[in-house]
Amino acid sequence: MCGRYASSREPSDLVAEFEIEAGNVRESVEELGENYNVAPTNQVVAVVERKNREQPDETIRKLTTVKWGLVPSWAKDTSIGSRLINARMETVAEKPAFKKAFATRRCILPADGYYEWYTAEEKVNGKPVKQPYFIHPPDGSILSMAGLYEIWRDKSVEDPESDEAWLWTCTVLTTSATDDLGRIHDRMPLLVERERYDAWLDPLSSDTDDLLELLVPAAPGRLEAYAVSKAVSSVKNNGPHLLDPLPPDGDDPQDSPTTLF
Repeated sequence: MCGRYASSREPSDLVAEFEIEAGNVRESVEELGENYNVAPTNQVVAVVERKNREQPDETIRKLTTVKWGLVPSWAKDTSIGSRLINARMETVAEKPAFKKAFATRRCILPADGYYEWYTAEEKVNGKPVKQPYFIHPPDGSILSMAGLYEIWRDKSVEDPESDEAWLWTCTVLTTSATDDLGRIHDRMPLLVERERYDAWLDPLSSDTDDLLELLVPAAPGRLEAYAVSKAVSSVKNNGPHLLDPLPPDGDDPQDSPTTLF
């Protein structure tokens, strides 16, 4: 599963990458800033495409912020969101929590890369040692994770025109990990390649088979992994130092890591 990632791109970089008009960037994106330890329930940057209310046959692409942990529109309260941070590709088109969003509310969640924890056979004080790895495109390009978003109506807010009346949330789609990455964890986020941005984001397209064909695991060599400090395991820690590779001798200030590669 994908439960932690890094997001530090400038909004201008995302505007260029996803071909978004400058006027379609919410102020909350600028205010969010860099986050090298994105965790569930955090506000995250998302690329969404919405129908144009004035011209229903047209769409508008926006850069906005959403809360990580999907809350379906039918949910009685928001507590379900903490359990819906990921959606499995194998069942996303059928599960009630994701089916409607998959059909009409797909998004892209830009990232530098994501973290995954490898569970070693060795134990310390009877507990398995878990070594975090940072998994990212080796060329430094943006990692475009496939996501879904939902809009939940908070009925405790009487004015439907108020921003507080609507909660925007998201989930990350996952699939079986490729051979190399599967040695770290058996699941990984699905990626949307640049030539498929338009088709994936298009809210006017809802054919399940066509949409599923857009999603493929990362090709071999598309991503690389290296061990990082166990400091990332605590959401209290943040900053670019979390992306630093462990030295060859594996000297981690937090602990002595297990070498996988």
